[in-house]
Amino acid sequence: MTSKFWIIVASKDHVMQGVSLGIAQAGHGNRSGLVRMHKGDMIVYYSPKAQLESTKTLHAFTAIGEIADEELFQVEESPDFKPFRRKVLYTKTGEVRIAPLIQDLTFIGNKKSWGYAFRFGLLEIPKEDFDRILEKFPSSR
Repeated sequence: MTSKFWIIVASKDHVMQGVSLGIAQAGHGNRSGLVRMHKGDMIVYYSPKAQLESTKTLHAFTAIGEIADEELFQVEESPDFKPFRRKVLYTKTGEVRIAPLIQDLTFIGNKKSWGYAFRFGLLEIPKEDFDRILEKFPSSR
């Protein structure tokens, strides 16, 4: 089976919490996006903001990892919030600003309204775009 490449959109503080737990969560814990991923698929997080509650923008890719297995699991954060998650082996973290990459990323169709590409919070991207992002990350986590 061929690996797929995904972008998950989340604030950097949430990304780093996921990195520390070795998990991925997308779409406010919805099952639908994560169920499309398989062991060996690669993910990169895009963080529009550093903190969810902040108005300050970040506009950077913040972590890269590989889906570790085929299991989708659910946890209870509170009685009203039971998000689905996947185990991830994270390989890189940092801040790779998107601005210098916009013109070269093929998944961004409209370069002037580039943020529109991230509107659904989870998207599959071509391997070539993943590789362009990956090469800009620092060499170690």
